[in-house]
Amino acid sequence: MRAGIPISAVAALLLVSHHGLAVADELDDVIAADESASSTSVALPQFTPTSLKAPFLEQFTSDWSERWTPSSAKKDDKDGKEEMSYVGKWSVEEPTVLKGLAQDLGLVLKSPAAHHAISAPFPEPIDNTDKTLVVQYEVKLQKGLECGGAYLKLLSADTVAGVEAQEFSNNTPYQIMFGPDKCGATNKVHFIFRHKNPKTGEYEEKHLTAPPPSKITKHSTLYTLIVNPDQTFEIRINGDKAKSGSLLENFTPAVNPAAEISDPEDFKPADWVDTPQVVDPSATKPADWDEDAPMTVPDMDVEKPEDWLEDEPEYIPDPDAEKPEDWDDEEDGDWIAPTVSNPKCETASGCGPWIRPLKRNPDYKGKWSAPLIPNPDYKGIWEPRKISNPDYYEDLTPSNFEPIGAIGFELWTMQSDILFDNIYVGHSVEDAEALAEETWKVKYANEKAEEEKNVKATPEPTKQDSKGKVSPWKEDPVGYASQQLDMFYQIFIRDPRSALEMMPEVATAIIVGLVSLLATIGGLLAWLTAPAAKPSQVVKKAAENVKADAKAKKEQGQVVEKERIVAEETTASPVALAEEEKVTRRSTRRVE
Repeated sequence: MRAGIPISAVAALLLVSHHGLAVADELDDVIAADESASSTSVALPQFTPTSLKAPFLEQFTSDWSERWTPSSAKKDDKDGKEEMSYVGKWSVEEPTVLKGLAQDLGLVLKSPAAHHAISAPFPEPIDNTDKTLVVQYEVKLQKGLECGGAYLKLLSADTVAGVEAQEFSNNTPYQIMFGPDKCGATNKVHFIFRHKNPKTGEYEEKHLTAPPPSKITKHSTLYTLIVNPDQTFEIRINGDKAKSGSLLENFTPAVNPAAEISDPEDFKPADWVDTPQVVDPSATKPADWDEDAPMTVPDMDVEKPEDWLEDEPEYIPDPDAEKPEDWDDEEDGDWIAPTVSNPKCETASGCGPWIRPLKRNPDYKGKWSAPLIPNPDYKGIWEPRKISNPDYYEDLTPSNFEPIGAIGFELWTMQSDILFDNIYVGHSVEDAEALAEETWKVKYANEKAEEEKNVKATPEPTKQDSKGKVSPWKEDPVGYASQQLDMFYQIFIRDPRSALEMMPEVATAIIVGLVSLLATIGGLLAWLTAPAAKPSQVVKKAAENVKADAKAKKEQGQVVEKERIVAEETTASPVALAEEEKVTRRSTRRVE
């Protein structure tokens, strides 16, 4: 449970929303049916490791565990405080949805709503100085992606040399972060690189502006990043160009700071006039300007229709309505029949008094105001003078990244079973394309063919499919509430709007819990800060309370005695009984 969110205040409210789990169960049934239907019905070619070579090429063959190490570090927040452990599980296995090749294994993120981290060192650090850098890999979202990332990080070589793989975390320095990321309405392919300020030695993340959207599909999707030594880049998705540009022009903040900046000690003069227009002081209201003329006037060109029934009311008493038999005019008042639409008006243009329609008054001008004229004293928009930027530097080759020593996946997602495969990191666009021809292109075609065959074969989910399942909130209410809160928090820090839209019941529970907590704290503070009464005041107050109680009991006894007398008199009087019955009958009729 995350510190700062009292689970006792919100757990009960989260549990009442468990009815939504029925929908989740049905979705699981659909997924299970889809996976069952995806059992191989298309003859698949056997996976064969590629003969291509590269500085780093991973196809997750049987010796994969010799290269990849899961992290057991603690994930830190922005303030350096421990937030969550990397407890997410990893596995290397075949896909369970839409297989493309037989015996083709991939790295699979297995745990939903958990932090995952795993890395693999390069045989030798990659130096990209004056070279083309190509990063390519496949992503298969076997259960879709509602909120989470599927991107990779290329880690700095000096970091790999000084930090154990088990300590890989969100704070591990990297050179490039590339790949899909989605949460709610936010959907993009990240391209971020860390750049070292040559003057200060500090690093700063440079984010691609207007990144392309990622593909959310259960097919294998190929993501390719190409960074050229001329500082241009290109992002491809499934071999097609999705974005291109320059490292020097398309990133925020810019690689190179401005050569000049505004002088922070230059202020706008007190007599500076920056109002471009003013009211014409010589203007006067025209003599024929009528401010009192109405906006609309009756349209004299419109005449009353000949079939207009002016003497007929629009509504008439319902001729079929009858006065109730027990209606008493003296007690209930005159009976009035309910009204209905006049049937004579249905065939006519209208009924009742005819009123001429209104039109806009051509003489209407409204309130007069003086026109605006150019301000003779206007000096323009003031700007501070420019001075040389003391922090200015010029790096014309940001593509010369620092040596890269490893690759890692450091992710949090709501969905599990995200599969990664055929990772290429090198300097040859041709080799990356050849690898895609051998692997992705073949499996993608088979996945599409398999999907087409399964469309008609997939059975419709039935209500019986979810019988016998035990909802997680019943098995572990506190654990379920804690998991829901953690999921909400992880989505909220990435995209608050998506968190509120995707998990409204959790947001409501948190708000109610916080309000209850604040009310409790307020009451406690009020009690603690209330001034203590003096002993003499306490005694005096107690005496006053005793007097008040005695007086109240005396008055109550007098009231009870009067009620008894009235009740006896009423019981003994037949006339009173008849009157009471009459009042009761009248009240009952009016209520009806």
